[in-house]
Amino acid sequence: MIAPFYEIASIVREVLHDRDLDIALTTRFDDLPDWDSMDLVSVVVEIECRFDVQFELVEIERITTIGDLVQMLEAKQTLTAA
Repeated sequence: MIAPFYEIASIVREVLHDRDLDIALTTRFDDLPDWDSMDLVSVVVEIECRFDVQFELVEIERITTIGDLVQMLEAKQTLTAA
């Protein structure tokens, strides 16, 4: 879970233009400064591009924390590798 977490944290920092943003697995997207739904779309699209995965709308709607996103990404990577 370590590598995807750091990559996702880096993407969130890029989207929010804040390299020093403190992010943990338990960080709720709604608690991030200046966060909105378009930021989530930007993060998800970037993850899809970097990791060659595709998220469904119903999956995106369930994402509330960084950890949720990491778990979904890891599940998709496991399915792709199988």
